[in-house]
Amino acid sequence: MRRRAPGETVAPYRHRRDGPALRTVAQRLAAWLSANLAALEAAEPPMPVEDRAADTWEPLVAVADLAGATWPARARQAVTVLTAEADEAGNVSTRVRLLADVRSAFTVLGDPPAASTHDLLAALNGDGEAPWAGFGPTGLTGKRLGDLLREFGITSTTIRFPVGQAKGYARDAFSDAWNRYCPAIPVPSVPSSFPQLSPGTDATPGTDQSVPPTQPGRTPGTHQSVPDARSVPHLIRQNDLGTDGTDTAGQATAPLLR
Repeated sequence: MRRRAPGETVAPYRHRRDGPALRTVAQRLAAWLSANLAALEAAEPPMPVEDRAADTWEPLVAVADLAGATWPARARQAVTVLTAEADEAGNVSTRVRLLADVRSAFTVLGDPPAASTHDLLAALNGDGEAPWAGFGPTGLTGKRLGDLLREFGITSTTIRFPVGQAKGYARDAFSDAWNRYCPAIPVPSVPSSFPQLSPGTDATPGTDQSVPPTQPGRTPGTHQSVPDARSVPHLIRQNDLGTDGTDTAGQATAPLLR
């Protein structure tokens, strides 16, 4: 079963429309179970799985055995398949990681319409942050790559490259799987420029934007004096204040630069 892609829809459940039919089924099941409850409680059906999986599925298999006909075989087949899928849950994340890394490999290669298996393997096994180099003595192989990608319906083919024919993968073959399992995250746009503050406004949001005029030598809201423009030393050297770059701090020993 494939994951639903962005934009695909399925019929939604509607309580008013679907509820009555489901309640009818529930009433029939309840009546059937109440009549067979003693037999179900004593049942010990043979299970196709073991341990915790067997404990989980045993009640449903017992119901299937009691129902008869094709249900016992169908129930055990479902148990086997679903348990195997649960065991492969870790491998699913590995395959999804592979899809994302193949996309990165195509980017490294310059996003060509197709890439050879050799080039993809070199990019994948050469990524020190990825697990592929640990997939055997030589890392991920072409066969293992094909086995993992085949789960998504992606197969290699013979492609003509500038250097000759070679086995490889068309980039378009990955589009559906990328869209379903690892869609690209859109990058939000950043404004090229921010609004400029008008004169006499404060940059702190949520505060009074007006700034009262100040008098020379006074700090707003305090009684401390600060030097006015006449007390600030002129530049005595290129890009140096009067107290910097002189022989004696605080003394201007070089002629003023005009």
